[in-house]
Amino acid sequence: MKYFQFNNNGEPLHFLHANGYPPEVYKKLFELLQNQYHLFGMKLRPLWDDSKTADVKDWKIFSDDLLRFLSDRQSDSAIAVGHSIGATVTLRAALRDPKKFKALVLLDPVLFVPSFIYAWTIIYSLGLGKRLHPRAESALRRRKTFDNLEILFQGYRKRNVFKYMSDENLRDYIAGITKQTPDGTYELVFSPEWESHIYLTGLRDLDIWKNLHKLEIPTLIIRGSESGTFLEKAQKLIKKEKSKNSN
Repeated sequence: MKYFQFNNNGEPLHFLHANGYPPEVYKKLFELLQNQYHLFGMKLRPLWDDSKTADVKDWKIFSDDLLRFLSDRQSDSAIAVGHSIGATVTLRAALRDPKKFKALVLLDPVLFVPSFIYAWTIIYSLGLGKRLHPRAESALRRRKTFDNLEILFQGYRKRNVFKYMSDENLRDYIAGITKQTPDGTYELVFSPEWESHIYLTGLRDLDIWKNLHKLEIPTLIIRGSESGTFLEKAQKLIKKEKSKNSN
């Protein structure tokens, strides 16, 4: 199991990254937090040397990994922050073993309402997941290798998804998602095959909705104004489920 440690001092804060976003991508965020928090985190299986996509049938295995990682560290309960799949994995782990978590901060969790999950269950059962999933196929087509990072920067600079990111932050992002190879070229740290597989094994989170009303850990959920993974319907349902806890 691989992990990162950004600094050594402060209150423990575990950070779990998103699909296709290695921890190095969050460098600027970590720099803002390092004076107060000890920042560390498990890396998801796509960043392990010996991991296999065949071992991942759904995202529950990542929560298993997270709980094992925290147990092995034998540390006090930590603040846990997760982004996208990292938020979903963290939330599921906290529902299963709340004693390991002091507070949760979930950044754009991948949470869709049960009716949407049921619809995708049918799609998957018909073998249409890869064809109909809006991101799985495009992830597979992603270019893997680059002669230099400037080529990558110029290409990404034109993409709408990065329009709010400064040049400096975009270059940090590119440095975080790539590594240099022995022949001097660069390749993606997060393989397109793994990124696509993560997309195709998601949307199986009925257990989270079933148990969400039991969550007593202080939790902050942050939804991006243009989020494509945490829609307003899910936001409203979470508020409804949490209200059951307070009644």
